[in-house]
Amino acid sequence: MTSFEDDMPEGKLRLLFEDPHFIVVNKPSAIAVHQGWSKDKVTVLSILRRQFNVQFAPVHRLDRATSGALLLARDPESVRRLQRQFEAGSVIKNYLMLVRGIAPAAGLIDHAIAKSKLHEKREARTAFRRLGTFERYSAVLARPLTGRLHQVRRHLKHISHPLIGDTKYGKGEHNRIFRQRFALERLALHATHLEFRHPYEDRVVDCRAPLPASLRLFQQLALQDVVEAALAEPAWRGDMDTLPIFGDNPSHAV
Repeated sequence: MTSFEDDMPEGKLRLLFEDPHFIVVNKPSAIAVHQGWSKDKVTVLSILRRQFNVQFAPVHRLDRATSGALLLARDPESVRRLQRQFEAGSVIKNYLMLVRGIAPAAGLIDHAIAKSKLHEKREARTAFRRLGTFERYSAVLARPLTGRLHQVRRHLKHISHPLIGDTKYGKGEHNRIFRQRFALERLALHATHLEFRHPYEDRVVDCRAPLPASLRLFQQLALQDVVEAALAEPAWRGDMDTLPIFGDNPSHAV
């Protein structure tokens, strides 16, 4: 659970959970879930089709640059049942990241964001807590409470703690520092926990995704102990009633 793993051993995706109706895989970074505008030949779906000889359907999004727990269903009815849980906000997702600066100990970012300049802003909320620090950087665990595009990355940027390795919302200076000092060639963002109810059985499915070798960075920064402790625990829910709120003015928590 806590050791670093090959991103894709023997060209196969590592299973975190397998069921007749769905699977959860540990998605590597730099691989898209499905073909988009770029028309990638190798995607999560194409790898799984070769690995299982089955056509899976993704139940939720995970950015190309992000690694970690990804849920896919084997049939349309399972897709519908699982997606209803995401729409209801009952699925618990946690993300581990490295950000610039010493992040607050914990908080709730309540800041509406739009899909693009052509779209209206929609409610978006992300809870987070700081796990540890290295020099002027922080390891942070976040739980998105809504599912907007690039939400975690945009919200951490909003409170002036952009993710390391983020070429879209981060800072080039800090990305270069980590490439040169630690050979980091990816976004420092990993979906560690995915917790949801089984769509056909009365039980909870608790999936935890070990960090890939491409994020050995946390070990190099002497943050492995706090990361392992977070992975050993169930998904973090956060006490929303006590977390300080970071709203549209991110410099003032209330």
